[in-house]
Amino acid sequence: MSLMPASTERAVGLLLGVALDALLGDPRRGHPVAAFGRVASGLERALYADSRVRGVGYAGVLVAGAAGLGLVERLPGARMPATALATWAVLGGTSLGREGREMARLLEADDLEGARARLSHLCARDPEGLDAKALARATVESVAENTSDAAIAPLVWGAIGGVPGLLAYRAINTLDAMVGYRNPRYERFGWASARSDDVANWVPARVTGLLTVACAERRGEAWRVLRRDGGAHPSPNAGRCEAAFAGALGIRLGGANAYGGRLERRPEMGDGRAPEVRDIRRAVRLSAAVSVAAGVLAALVARGVG
Repeated sequence: MSLMPASTERAVGLLLGVALDALLGDPRRGHPVAAFGRVASGLERALYADSRVRGVGYAGVLVAGAAGLGLVERLPGARMPATALATWAVLGGTSLGREGREMARLLEADDLEGARARLSHLCARDPEGLDAKALARATVESVAENTSDAAIAPLVWGAIGGVPGLLAYRAINTLDAMVGYRNPRYERFGWASARSDDVANWVPARVTGLLTVACAERRGEAWRVLRRDGGAHPSPNAGRCEAAFAGALGIRLGGANAYGGRLERRPEMGDGRAPEVRDIRRAVRLSAAVSVAAGVLAALVARGVG
């Protein structure tokens, strides 16, 4: 029997998981999220129909199953190690930083073809024909948005819901990446997965924006742009992260993006210059600072909730 209160075990487990992610990054083999993806793909083949009802059932079964696995934390002596391992498994902040730095390295070496090929590791934007500045903007925007998805949101849900919260959030986020698209196949079947991801990220995205302001050297500008431009993005959540990063870095994000041959024009955020290659490393450093701050905040919230 542990001598620590359950809330303290959860808080320490979250901090240990953050440390493991910083030291090791994602597991290179046998990643639990990849295993979940294989299960989700198999269930999709069995359940798929052009139907919202089927999509709700599909998402419900998978998210409930993931949360149910998290109940292992209730076993004697399991809370702290289970929280640490689950946090490590679902966090992606270190891997996000590595991808950002790799894009910076390729662009600094003027390897546009390599950078275009690598962009798919960060976002679904069409890389064909993008020059160095367009690739830099895509990378900075992806780092900003994914700081919430990869790091802050899991920590928020882990602080509130423990291991079930960690696993349920990552399940929701993974399903959105798999079926949450507005195309003929997934418009109805993926509706529940996409809407669940919007709901699950609503609070974390705003926490990300506020922590970005707190970690920025240009706090006043970051706060001003977040307040003015955060709601302009078509996503209810991504704009909060991108606007805060734009203000913090003194750059301008947004504009025309191509996805699957479809052109989208998004409002611009920030009043600075267009992003340059050198801004990628600045964005990665800011993302890391925000992630560390979120880890500390999550531990404090977990302790307080307990």
